[in-house]
Amino acid sequence: MTIIRQQSLFGIQELYEMEPTQRYESIIFAVDLDSIYLEINKQLRLGAPVELNYAAMIISMFVRIVERIPTIKDLIKRLNDDFVFKLNCGFLVSDNTPSEAAYFRVLTRLSDSKILEKEQEKVVLQAIAEGFITDDTVAIDATHFEARGQAPPKEEKPKSEPKKRGRKSKDEREQWLIEQAEKEANLPIFEKKIEAQLDVPLAELRAEVPRDPKWGVKKNSEGKNVFWYGYKGHLAVGTSSQYILQSLFSSGSLNDGKAAIPLLKGVDELPLPFLRYEVMDAGYDYEPFYEQVHRMGNLSVIAYNKKNESEPIGFDKNFAPTCFREHTYRYDSFDTKYETLKYTRPKEYSDCPLANEGICHKVYKVKITTDLRRYTAPARGSEAWKKLFKRRSAVERVNAYLKEFFQLNNVRYRTGKRAKVHFDIVTLIYNASKLAVDRINVLLNQQQAA
Repeated sequence: MTIIRQQSLFGIQELYEMEPTQRYESIIFAVDLDSIYLEINKQLRLGAPVELNYAAMIISMFVRIVERIPTIKDLIKRLNDDFVFKLNCGFLVSDNTPSEAAYFRVLTRLSDSKILEKEQEKVVLQAIAEGFITDDTVAIDATHFEARGQAPPKEEKPKSEPKKRGRKSKDEREQWLIEQAEKEANLPIFEKKIEAQLDVPLAELRAEVPRDPKWGVKKNSEGKNVFWYGYKGHLAVGTSSQYILQSLFSSGSLNDGKAAIPLLKGVDELPLPFLRYEVMDAGYDYEPFYEQVHRMGNLSVIAYNKKNESEPIGFDKNFAPTCFREHTYRYDSFDTKYETLKYTRPKEYSDCPLANEGICHKVYKVKITTDLRRYTAPARGSEAWKKLFKRRSAVERVNAYLKEFFQLNNVRYRTGKRAKVHFDIVTLIYNASKLAVDRINVLLNQQQAA
């Protein structure tokens, strides 16, 4: 019997086992350092000394993430103590080690610009151009991480005035509705209802995201509330390539669902010809998300959250039609041209005593646009739907990678502005590492073929 040997791919773990010089070069080569250098380079004669090696400082800040060095202070100590490490970071023999204040000035310049977001997009576009991102499914989820410093006490909601008993008069109700509409219109975009984001441009949504550290709450596996003070990272990940296609940094208090539409709009702007499905858990089960995905020409695979809703008569819990004896019709196919789900007779039809009564329809069709939330393609509960939903684990895997290998949960700054720089560097270096690994795999395959 012939033994077939399974080919193993070079992964991120193997990248970390390489020699430091090779590892740094492979990752940094995937990033356009010149653009970042020009963004922060000294243009004025006043202020910080111009003899600082800014290019090497940028590299060392990236290497700090790769080497899991906790703080800038520890990075400076490593540069002073390890001469080879200092050279690997791009410093010259004659260069003095920058001070902690110099590094913080660089961080301030980065926080005042959008260069890291632009470089993140460049890496993704480069990976698409080189054929490493060919995903047909994107998974969206959020992860939380704590802020540096002591958290303030949780604010108690002010007690509202007791409501007046009795029904309002017609004039009072009209006045109350006008006041509520004005109040809603004056709210920031992320405090309005989610559907208000549908027609807002992506650039405006990203600019309005709240970023200050706040108290957040999330239910754990036991159903209990877990509180933390800090931030959230929202990711849209290709389920096959596991690249971060879009990312969003926010306060910990922002509902996960309110970050989904900016992520979806960002994904829609990428040249992804094979993209077909968006996968999310039950926390994203809101009608505006289905609408946004439908506008993109894609299909939603989102777990259903009943929200105290009763099951419609004539349908099962997955909204598949049922026969007279409440047997479920079987999902058959989806017609993309007419956006129609097709169901066939239940498997119990052959033994049904009412089979010859003409009660049971042979085929049942329903357009998904009747209710985008209930009627998804593939149909809810079908094997095809379950298979697609399992791909959501890709975004959870990436979240774990960011925390374990890339220091996402090691934010050393007290302000959201600088914490966002940390988040942007982490996601940028993760994608750069993925691109480096894919390029190494291509070279290995070419060598094996030769």
